[in-house]
Amino acid sequence: MVTLSDARRIIAAAEKKAGEIGQPMNIAVADAGGNLVAHVRMDGAWIGSIDISIKKAYTSKAFDIATKDLATHSQSGNQFFGIHASNDGRIMIFAGGVPLKRDGKVVGAIGVSGGSGEQDHAVAEAGAEVF
Repeated sequence: MVTLSDARRIIAAAEKKAGEIGQPMNIAVADAGGNLVAHVRMDGAWIGSIDISIKKAYTSKAFDIATKDLATHSQSGNQFFGIHASNDGRIMIFAGGVPLKRDGKVVGAIGVSGGSGEQDHAVAEAGAEVF
């Protein structure tokens, strides 16, 4: 279970990392059902990335995988090619979605959007680490 208290800690850690790299981000935390628990748009973060961050969290939980890894597997000729068109367009195959695990089981996810894929993933990892 990912509580609101958990989500706030995760977001705070992610915000700290985003501040360190100087990139405002949208940060979303989802529960075991892929449902949004909390979202923050840092000052100056792109409004277009609100939806992307939420969908990255959903995607990461829906498939229990980091979105950067799903992106690799979803390229033309690979086993998950076309997956981004599933789930009524809720699937994001950009880096920045990371599963949240407790006792080895995925119980939620964080989704981050607003920078490069590398930046998004690093900020999501920073949030996931405090969980």
